[in-house]
Amino acid sequence: MDERNNHFDFDFTPIGQAIKKTREARGMTREELSGIIGYAPRHIQSIENEGQYPSIELFIQLITMFDVSVDEYIFPNKEVEKSSVRRHLDAKLNRLDDRVNILTLRIHRFIA
Repeated sequence: MDERNNHFDFDFTPIGQAIKKTREARGMTREELSGIIGYAPRHIQSIENEGQYPSIELFIQLITMFDVSVDEYIFPNKEVEKSSVRRHLDAKLNRLDDRVNILTLRIHRFIA
């Protein structure tokens, strides 16, 4: 067996917790997520709370679905351009801007 780099000591728990936090913030249960991605709620719980490594396919699906930036977890000593929290805040502000624009348009139509 090739012994070059087979010892992979990485704690997945912080990424799992970030996924969980975002899922909960969106009001989604594990059961609902399970129905979307096709994995058992217990498997999702293991990833979120116990640091179980997901398959690369599931990992990409989860971080993409919940817009979780993993740079801050994989490269903890590197300055990250935008943290997950910052990206979520930016997304919420963008949605708020869209709602304000729609409301403003409706007010203008009502006044006109």
